[in-house]
Amino acid sequence: LSAYFCFLMTALGVTAGAHRLWSHRSYKAKLPLRIFLAAANSMAFQNDIYEWSRDHRVHHKYSETDADPHNARRGFFFSHIGWLFVRKHQEVIEKGRKLDFTDLLDDPVVRFQRKYYKSSVVLMCFVIPTFVPWYLWGESLWNAYFLASILRYTISLNVTWLVNSAAHMYGNRPYDKYINPRQNTFVTLGAIGEGFHNYHHTFPFDYSASELGLTFNPTTWFIDFMFWLGLVTDRKQAPKEMIQARKERTGDGSA
Repeated sequence: LSAYFCFLMTALGVTAGAHRLWSHRSYKAKLPLRIFLAAANSMAFQNDIYEWSRDHRVHHKYSETDADPHNARRGFFFSHIGWLFVRKHQEVIEKGRKLDFTDLLDDPVVRFQRKYYKSSVVLMCFVIPTFVPWYLWGESLWNAYFLASILRYTISLNVTWLVNSAAHMYGNRPYDKYINPRQNTFVTLGAIGEGFHNYHHTFPFDYSASELGLTFNPTTWFIDFMFWLGLVTDRKQAPKEMIQARKERTGDGSA
């Protein structure tokens, strides 16, 4: 249970935080929530918020080209993990320089996390998941470290990478059949709502990252709960008329 709780917190740091809030600005979050999401993002240990969001914006702008950091046209392995083992393609660097990321560094939470990223990762990703179970209910440090820290971290990494690989290769395209990203149920389950990828690349500004909303999208549930608490404002959504018109114009007819 402790490991799974850490997994959910890790996932939210990426999905609700680095992805939907900071990369796409699909909603606004007040300071306490931004601090929580930044801490959760450090638990995820997938690069700091600025770097994650920068790469993701380049990915959307130049998807499936040499300027895409994890170009799925280079194969499953490359888009899943291989892109992290090699130097970035020169196109990624050159095209990325043309985008504006000043809004990210205007956020003091992003600046603070970036400045103290290494120490925050050690604390959030490894120390807390290991020592809390040991201190509170007598779990062995060995079990806590390898389950709540290492195994949880490994699974969360691969779940995130599946959005870049599997969700760009396997599934249907009801919104835009001319782009690679697809609807992938398996990825949706693992990445707590991030597998509606054809929708997301068609309407990247939508805070829910899916038309289905509450069908199975825990990240959307979390954002909606934070809205109810007053910590979230300005949730952006694609109008139903726009979605239907896009389905009819460019969809593959699968939905």
